[in-house]
Amino acid sequence: MTLAHWLARTADAHPSLPAVALGGRVAFNYRNLSDRAGRLAGWMRQQNLSASARVAIVAENIPEYVEIMFAAWWAGYTLAPINAKLHGAEVGWILEDCDAEICFVSASKHASVAAHAPSCVKHLIEIGRGPYVSALVSDGISPVSVTRDATAWLFYTSGTTGHPKGAMLSHRSLMAMALCYLAEVDPTTPQDALIHAAPMSHGSGMYLLPAIARGGVNVIPESAGFDSAEVFEMAASWRRASMFVAPTMLKRLTLSGADCDPSAFRTIVYGGGPMYVADAVSALERFGPRLAQIYGQGEFPMSITRLSKHDIASRTRESWARRLASVGRAFLVTRLKIADETGASLPPGEIGEICVDGPLTMRGYWNAPDATEAALQDGWLRTGDLGSLDDEGYLTLRDRSKDVLISGGSNVYPREVEEVLLTHPGVREAAVIGRPDPEWGELVVAYIVGDVDREELDQVCLDRIARFKRPREYVFVDGLPKNNYGKVPKKTLRDWDQERERRDP
Repeated sequence: MTLAHWLARTADAHPSLPAVALGGRVAFNYRNLSDRAGRLAGWMRQQNLSASARVAIVAENIPEYVEIMFAAWWAGYTLAPINAKLHGAEVGWILEDCDAEICFVSASKHASVAAHAPSCVKHLIEIGRGPYVSALVSDGISPVSVTRDATAWLFYTSGTTGHPKGAMLSHRSLMAMALCYLAEVDPTTPQDALIHAAPMSHGSGMYLLPAIARGGVNVIPESAGFDSAEVFEMAASWRRASMFVAPTMLKRLTLSGADCDPSAFRTIVYGGGPMYVADAVSALERFGPRLAQIYGQGEFPMSITRLSKHDIASRTRESWARRLASVGRAFLVTRLKIADETGASLPPGEIGEICVDGPLTMRGYWNAPDATEAALQDGWLRTGDLGSLDDEGYLTLRDRSKDVLISGGSNVYPREVEEVLLTHPGVREAAVIGRPDPEWGELVVAYIVGDVDREELDQVCLDRIARFKRPREYVFVDGLPKNNYGKVPKKTLRDWDQERERRDP
């Protein structure tokens, strides 16, 4: 049993139900999708590839994305989705690293990828044209059986500290992930909609798996960018819609002036970055009891902890505000601990590295034994994230371990300071870093997008956190740097700050 068998089984049970939609129209029903995946897989099996070939895809969210994903698994190969926003040279590096033999690429990305494609790529196929169309008239095959522990997905990290690494995720782990989602986050029934507003190369593509398993319809926006009005229109058209969004996307939906019927959504899941409490409260006020949060990593996808819709919406609970600042409790299949530098467990309330174990743990990093050894220790995945558990098992994220700064011998967690700064109505965005200082070690520096006086920010901080955590300097900017996933890379911000110091000492 592999992920491809899930599609085949759903197609047998619900052949005429819509499987993939583009905007308001059906692109494929389940019988179409299954047939096309089988034909693409048959063509791939004729190409004399290696036994466990890597099949890459570089494309925006398009209906064909779904059939290519399942065709790779149908043929018994490993899928390597690559972020379409990357530069051609970055794509080329990943293709060479995973030794991809086939790369499917959208028309808008073809020239860029072709200019940097390594020699290992035997077939660079433009989606929807020429050889792709020919492949779809090949003889279809039945799903090829591989072991459930075979690698299904090479999930490449964002690479903010060097080249990205490919986390090897097995069919078994991705099936466990999908079942966790269905059981503990968002029960799904046939014809329920899943809107793919986030890139299918990463989080949104993973959410596709439980939707396919349960006969849901995967709805892909027609526009290339993220448009709040279009999202609301799709939810209204398909109803009982669910979607995964990054916190920055949820904030845009919340602040949008477009008409929205919140009842069209069954669940809006946010994750993939820090969600500030003020933004979560605003989203709850607009969308009602439909928000859920998931904390996971590429190395342990979607299923470290979940903050349920009930937890987020239960505003009358005494502990509500504290829970809203957390990322919830561990999934039933996940073992979780907070560890010190030696790996020993820390008691509730203490801050340490978040370590997890369970069936979703990656097999390791592709072609990176040293990185694998550093991440997988004594049966635990060391996430590199810092956090603390309360007495009820709710996990609060603090920061990435590399982002913690030490000022005057005391640890300062940037996210804690950012949360406080964002309580001021004049602050739209905030990011805190440490600036090297000969006396203090590091100075707390806050980059601010907004219209507010420094004195007011000082007072907000002094009212809520210890004096040593208060920023020594506020730098006002029109916008913060963001990577392809909408996150603020602190290394880039530190580089900004160093350049500014050299320019204006």
